[in-house]
Amino acid sequence: MNDTLIYDVGLHRGEDTDFYLKKGFNVVAFEANPELILKCKVRFKDAIANGRLRIIEGAIAPRSSGERVTFYKNAWSVWGTIESAWAERNVKFGTDSEKIEVPRVDIVEIYRSLGIPFYLKIDIEGVDRLALESLKEFEARPRYVSIESEKVDFNQLQADLALLRDLGYTKFKAVQQGDVPGSRIRTTTRAGDPIEHVFENHASGPFGPDLPAPWLNLADVSREYEAIFRRYRLFGDGTMFTKLPAPIQNVISKSYKLCTGYRGPLPGWHDIHASL
Repeated sequence: MNDTLIYDVGLHRGEDTDFYLKKGFNVVAFEANPELILKCKVRFKDAIANGRLRIIEGAIAPRSSGERVTFYKNAWSVWGTIESAWAERNVKFGTDSEKIEVPRVDIVEIYRSLGIPFYLKIDIEGVDRLALESLKEFEARPRYVSIESEKVDFNQLQADLALLRDLGYTKFKAVQQGDVPGSRIRTTTRAGDPIEHVFENHASGPFGPDLPAPWLNLADVSREYEAIFRRYRLFGDGTMFTKLPAPIQNVISKSYKLCTGYRGPLPGWHDIHASL
């Protein structure tokens, strides 16, 4: 494991890579959308030039997919995916996709050639599990890892937690992502120098020691996700709540929070963070 290295699997516009570079890490970033790649090459030209950032262009996909894969480039750029079912879901949510062909990225070969990172952030719509499962081919593990949490199928969420457990992870956090954009953190670089950072829209937020709240064991984080899924069933995508006028949604949200003591976004969305 390389303790100076972070993998940003799902570069997007570089919202997370910017933070990782400020923290003093080197970054390997993965992105399939050619337009976003071009923007990031401009944004991070200095980091690329001095070797602190390497952008891997293409979509992580199974070897059976061949050398080129279909990527559904969505009008809402964070929803780009290689999964046709996800693209169909996105249409139902009112956003269209353009089918393009991009190179397939073999994540196993990247781990093998560039090393296992200190922190592995995975956010690639519908393919998070592939990037995570590929670690099984190696003895080393990232010290920290995060993936986007399942929002629909609780059994799938439990399967993701079980996979993390099988990979050797023993400490977990369910991190509400709805609170991240615009939030401010005071932390330190790898060298110990103080820095302050404001997270951009679509950023994943802090990781590792910078995360608030205590780490949980597998049983406790599973119970926390049971509560999260109860909120998803009440307020999540496709529920009656989302079809109500905004003023009524506000009244229901305030009443729910008053009765339960819950203070976070409704329903929000979460990332699973895990630590060895």
